[in-house]
Amino acid sequence: MAFGQDMEQVCPDAWFLNCTNPMCAVTGALLRGTGILGVGLCHSVQVCAPRLLEYVGMPPARDLQWKIAGINHQAWLLEITDGEKDLYPEIRRRAARIVREARKKGADKPRDMVRLELMRHFGYYITESSEHSSEYMPYWIKSNYPELIEEFNIPLDEYPRRCIRQIERWKTQSKELTRNAKLSHTRTHEYGSYIMEAMETDIPYRIGGNILNDGNYITNLPHNCVVEIAYLVDRNGVQGTFVGDLPEQCAGLNRTNISTQLVTLDAVFQRNRDAVYQAAMLDPHTSAELSIDDIRKMCDEMIAAHEMGSFFKNGKAFRMPRMWDA
Repeated sequence: MAFGQDMEQVCPDAWFLNCTNPMCAVTGALLRGTGILGVGLCHSVQVCAPRLLEYVGMPPARDLQWKIAGINHQAWLLEITDGEKDLYPEIRRRAARIVREARKKGADKPRDMVRLELMRHFGYYITESSEHSSEYMPYWIKSNYPELIEEFNIPLDEYPRRCIRQIERWKTQSKELTRNAKLSHTRTHEYGSYIMEAMETDIPYRIGGNILNDGNYITNLPHNCVVEIAYLVDRNGVQGTFVGDLPEQCAGLNRTNISTQLVTLDAVFQRNRDAVYQAAMLDPHTSAELSIDDIRKMCDEMIAAHEMGSFFKNGKAFRMPRMWDA
């Protein structure tokens, strides 16, 4: 929000490219709480379809095309084709076999089983990894069913391990980047440079991004939520494409997370402590495991830790500003 407010004063016509999580809440806060232009970018959309084919053991498609829509970390692969051939029937058949074999006692457990099992029950593959997907739903990480974690190979420690690796990498990465005479500048699949090029040259480019649903792009999701759909980028900026209704079961699962995101923004915009509790109460995983009293207590503990926490900068401790009124 502070970046957005600075941009309002210094560069009101510039675009803010948000690559941080929680994607929907952060992007929604910027677009609804400031006057700047912006779009949220995640890299799960562009790799979803080709990696799914690889995962289920299908050959690369000659003319791979797909349609993805929903919300960030919970966008749905609605269509996947090789030219005019629908690849979903074979994908579903192979995915069901992989999960069936892997759930047998003592069997080797492949990665991303949660996504395959979700596709079996909801009909469509989802963009986000099993690590995150299991956190956003009430079905997988459950105190009464601890065996599900092993059965579906849910990597509870994946994010901490990744952070440790990245921090270790930073120790050498700076020197390698600044002293490597052979360093290339080949583009990756990240969208940032393509967006800049399309805006400057007016040569259209399609991205998968996150922006407000106020254009009613997904007609059975709220207009004030942030949706992840295909956008056309050119000199006019980032323009959403019409999706229509998601399959109702997909929209329903999205709404369980959207409610938490929207009430979180109420807490931010209104400085409303009750909305903090309500957002946590609406979270599908939290509400499936904890009582209302437990949720309120944990929220109070986190708010207190935020208000009183000391952080170190240049060897000196400083206090976080108070976020909530007394």
